[in-house]
Amino acid sequence: MRTDNDPAAADFRPRSSASARARTAHAPAPSRAPSFPESGDASAPDLPGCRPIPLRRRDLDTWDGRFEYWDGATETAWVVRDPTGLAHEQPVGRLVELCTQIAQARGAAIGCYGTTDLERRDERGRREKILQADQLVYVYPTRARLPEGGGIVVGKHDFPDVVLEVDYTTDVRPWKLGMYESWGFPEVWVEVPERWSGGRGRRRSPGLTIHVLEGGRYGESRSSRAFPGWTARAIHYALNEVELTGWTYAALKGVGRRLGERDGTGPDDHLFLRSFRDESRAEGKAEDREEGRAEGLTEGRTKGRTEGRAQTVRELLRLRGIPVSEGFPANAPGFAEATEEAAAAAALACDSEEDFRARIRGG
Repeated sequence: MRTDNDPAAADFRPRSSASARARTAHAPAPSRAPSFPESGDASAPDLPGCRPIPLRRRDLDTWDGRFEYWDGATETAWVVRDPTGLAHEQPVGRLVELCTQIAQARGAAIGCYGTTDLERRDERGRREKILQADQLVYVYPTRARLPEGGGIVVGKHDFPDVVLEVDYTTDVRPWKLGMYESWGFPEVWVEVPERWSGGRGRRRSPGLTIHVLEGGRYGESRSSRAFPGWTARAIHYALNEVELTGWTYAALKGVGRRLGERDGTGPDDHLFLRSFRDESRAEGKAEDREEGRAEGLTEGRTKGRTEGRAQTVRELLRLRGIPVSEGFPANAPGFAEATEEAAAAAALACDSEEDFRARIRGG
């Protein structure tokens, strides 16, 4: 449900300087070589923003560059024409961070495997066609059939649950998206970042489009099938934030909990978060014993649990880079009465000590 204070409900506007707005994109013509197809050739793939280069089959394993597509029949690779920049790389790296947060709330790992080759092989087992995406996400990596080395082979390995393509100076819609569809990839996200590029057509607005495979064809979806309840608008908002906001943390927690409810897992099943809870319980028991001798067992247990929660909150905020004052958060009004879940949720969502105090007091 959209609300007036929902940041993702507002349309983004690309930020660009006057000089950037005045620039006109002129992509250089691809270099001509008779041994491989030109991008204007009717038989060549339609990959805007890319240029073809010769790449022999025997050189694939030693070539350390990146390409959008490689064709074995012509031994040609299509590479991005413009240099890779921050605007392209932020969403790619940010998705890993978002999946990590979801995995913690869910209590089970999520795998992100970057630009691993997606390969179709011929009857002799030779690589015939190769696609490279910007990020591959497996919601159940421990169950998936994955290669021990090399690329993900069509018909041999399990496809990723989500393929991310960032169209900063490129456009996957004319041709590459159709390749994903014909090969049977279940879900493809196409992200057009907020920062505007001179190589990107002005008619292309920033945003994220989710393409979900149904009956062998892609249809646009408002939300992800792989990550229940995570909408395209919320994903785009999170991918483009300089620093994650409380609204995004709340959305990630909701997605993780829905996955956990479906799978029967939760934060206590995540080793990292469980270690904090174990420390908190140990602190609580120690405080119980100490305070029980001085003030009585009941009061000691209460204080011990409060101190355990306080230690967890301080550690979570330290990891997020949020400074806190001495005595925090035990001196925050309402903290002693807050549950462990409420305290952890406020620590993950707040952006300052004062924000945490307000959330605890209001909760």
